[in-house]
Amino acid sequence: MSNKTYKWLGTLFVLTGILFTNLNFYPFNIFIHFIGVILWSVYGFRINDKAIITNFGLQIPLFLIGYLKLFNFF
Repeated sequence: MSNKTYKWLGTLFVLTGILFTNLNFYPFNIFIHFIGVILWSVYGFRINDKAIITNFGLQIPLFLIGYLKLFNFF
């Protein structure tokens, strides 16, 4: 995929995740949003943009904590 594809697909998934959060479509919102976070993180690594890597890369462990809570691991 091109960098542009990662960026725009990531945006689509992040915004859809936010919409699902506002519509209270839990837990689908965190799965959809997480896909967008992964795509944006890949994009950040590909273009070596530290701000994007920091923003979206640090969201990954936050989502993982949410998954642990969702699946009753703590």
